[in-house]
Amino acid sequence: MKTGRNDPCLCGSGKKYKRCCMNNTAKQHGEVSNDVDALLAMNPDLTIDELNVALQHKNNERNNQPLSDFCGLSPTQMQNWLYAPFDELQRVKICTPEDVSASPVMRYLTLILDEAMQNDGAFKATSKGNLPIKLVKQASDLRDEFTVGQAPYVKNISICEFAGSNEDKFNALHYTRILAEIAGIIYRRSGKYHVKKTAQKDYQKHGIQAFFKPMLEAAVSRYNWAYLDAFDTDFDLRTFWLFMLWRLQSHANVGRLIDELNTAFPDLLLSMPVDRYLSPPEYLRIVTESRFIERFLQFWGFAALEPKRSFSEKSEPRKVNLLPLLADTFRFSIE
Repeated sequence: MKTGRNDPCLCGSGKKYKRCCMNNTAKQHGEVSNDVDALLAMNPDLTIDELNVALQHKNNERNNQPLSDFCGLSPTQMQNWLYAPFDELQRVKICTPEDVSASPVMRYLTLILDEAMQNDGAFKATSKGNLPIKLVKQASDLRDEFTVGQAPYVKNISICEFAGSNEDKFNALHYTRILAEIAGIIYRRSGKYHVKKTAQKDYQKHGIQAFFKPMLEAAVSRYNWAYLDAFDTDFDLRTFWLFMLWRLQSHANVGRLIDELNTAFPDLLLSMPVDRYLSPPEYLRIVTESRFIERFLQFWGFAALEPKRSFSEKSEPRKVNLLPLLADTFRFSIE
């Protein structure tokens, strides 16, 4: 099948074909021609089949060479991180921590499961289909136990992601409920939330840790990261989640992370909308802070982003503090 202009480049760079190998055809032909000449000069009796095998080996060598644009990753490794299924990711070990109590998502899920288990596996939803107010209050009461959301200027319940008067006004709890449905742990039917029979058994046998990886897989593979915001862009930042997490774990610097994203994936800037106040890199940074750090890393208890002191202050990269749960979960083995 012919590669389309906007398809991922077959070289594994993660860039679109039109901005990668499509514009380097002459260079590639030259490299292949040089390889053929060199191979034939050293082995003039090679058959066509043997030559093809040798050329394939040369191509594999190129794709496995580290690239500075990818912070030392090879095209092959980058392709794995961008497109491989959650359970086939390489050079990273994703662990279930022994203690997940520092994770808002897992604590909220515990409340949901306990409420159901105390009522024969189900509990009544609100008329709108949300979690009951009793459970919302229990989740709100946990706010002071988390590292995130502790700044004085986000204590107001109306602007805090980790508290709310109902589920619609409580983003972290709503996010957790959506993930639990996507992960197949709970479902809503006949005005009630039910915990699946298999999930009940897993919870009784293994505790809340049984759902850590299924919830995480749902968050990075199937949940729509744009769901809770109104940014005027539809690019899928979720594709780059593991690369971003690796880089942020390396240096904990948001500004540097954005520079690395721009270098590795220049098409991201082309997908940014025209904004009279923000340059494309600034727009990308704000979207990344919101979708990746605030509403992924923070919701999970992996990191805490320094809140803005005021909505009128100049927009600058905000400080991010990495929390112990991040290192307990992700262990990279990049040479």
